[in-house]
Amino acid sequence: MNRVLLEKLRIYNRGGKSELTTFSNEEPASYWKATADIPSFPALTEDTECDVAVIGGGITGLTTAYELTKRGFRVAVIEADRILNGTTAGTTAKITAQHDFIYADLIQQIGLTSARLYFEAHLRAMEDMKQIIKDLSIDCRLIEQDAYLYTNTESGVKKIRSEQEAYTKLGIEHELVKELPVPVDCRLGLAMKNQAQFHPLLYGAALVKEIVKNGARIFEQTAAIDIKKELQPEVVTKNRHGIKCSYIVCASHFPFYDGGGLYAARMYASRSYVLAVKPKQAYPDGMYLSIDKPSRSLRYTDLNGEKLVLVGGESHKTGQGKEMSGHYEALKQFAEDTIGVESIPYHWSAQDLVTIDKIPFIGPISGDEEHILAATGFKKWGMTSSALAAKLLADHIQNKKNPFSGLFIPSRFHADPGLKKLISYNADVAKHLISGKLERPDASPESLGPGEGKIVTVNGKRAGAYKDEKGCLHLVDTTCTHLGCEVEWNDGERTWDCPCHGSRFTPDGGVAEGPAIKPLKRLTQD
Repeated sequence: MNRVLLEKLRIYNRGGKSELTTFSNEEPASYWKATADIPSFPALTEDTECDVAVIGGGITGLTTAYELTKRGFRVAVIEADRILNGTTAGTTAKITAQHDFIYADLIQQIGLTSARLYFEAHLRAMEDMKQIIKDLSIDCRLIEQDAYLYTNTESGVKKIRSEQEAYTKLGIEHELVKELPVPVDCRLGLAMKNQAQFHPLLYGAALVKEIVKNGARIFEQTAAIDIKKELQPEVVTKNRHGIKCSYIVCASHFPFYDGGGLYAARMYASRSYVLAVKPKQAYPDGMYLSIDKPSRSLRYTDLNGEKLVLVGGESHKTGQGKEMSGHYEALKQFAEDTIGVESIPYHWSAQDLVTIDKIPFIGPISGDEEHILAATGFKKWGMTSSALAAKLLADHIQNKKNPFSGLFIPSRFHADPGLKKLISYNADVAKHLISGKLERPDASPESLGPGEGKIVTVNGKRAGAYKDEKGCLHLVDTTCTHLGCEVEWNDGERTWDCPCHGSRFTPDGGVAEGPAIKPLKRLTQD
């Protein structure tokens, strides 16, 4: 019996229950993608022009295209892969201004007035999304829910109380609770009232239909690799066709073009994981997020008329930490201990970008680039931040004042604690850069079983090896093509992940996620 089959049949007992452990062998599958019909579009095959080129076909790019076409702009959207297939398909899809424990920190870091602007901006974004859903009659399972932060630690209780004080100062409707409707250990909880949840791809598919109706063009399998700046900006694509335009919006998660903004030094990539669990216990209303470490997120959605609970958490910097399948296992154990596990029909992960000050970058990509705009660094709260970005970017292009633009402008810098965090983050990048270069693994490609990948030594040098299910060996140079860090194997997603800036590559070295735009170099054994 081969190694993979043995792994699939491995049984462990916890509390008298027997479960199959298969996360290291099953391909991740998103519930959202499995339950939405997303149209496909052709690749760009010739040079073209428009008013605004939007790079990235996720919820941010599509919402921005929707906002621009409503205002009469000619828009072209290009996507390197398939639209609505990246982070948008990996979200837990909460429409909320409760962005973890944040408002107490914001008041301390940027002051009460700016913290209030942050809340008001996302509150308005929530209302904008609800208005779009109403205007387009979108059946995207929008349900109003209260959102809860909770803790089971003494230090967490202090944080919850400080966040509650911040809510009071900011005029945020809330409730302090000592018990939650869900069966989790809780010493204290904080509810933000009247938030919401929805199906992001049903929403996104409706936006696609509307922006095409409004005259926008969408091109898939069309990767942007550079920007030419002559009489007017021009997007250069991988197949060398260009898009001339007046404005460019980089909504490609990590900006594919830096423009002097030093984004690699001011953001880091974080992965998190989700199990879609059919529970043994009845699940109540509400969206729940633990502020303890490791964090845990709970909300429900619908599967054939029954509640399917999305159990999320296990955040870590991309390319760092334990074997990725272990994160799914940890979430599964949490689910068993709380709501019970009848089955897990879907599991997936997502990658998010976090800025040093935890505030998104939305606006001109740098102080010198008024016609090249970016939207990034949403810190796992991309649903409301995407709607916020669409309005901010469209207002900038239309030369219309927006009261929130200054708070989110990418060229900002908060010296305290921004400087300390900048130094700390880039020291971590340097550590991984150096340690990866010095590593000399003992493993060889011959030690791999089918479906397995690892760092090995080939011809005396560090290399990445993956053996597919047919026994074919794929060897790659592990040096990331972005800025030269050494990638690590992600067994849960079967990708090579960069621990420095979050680039991800397929087993044979193709780009799965930026900022890298070039594949890993393929190797052969002598």
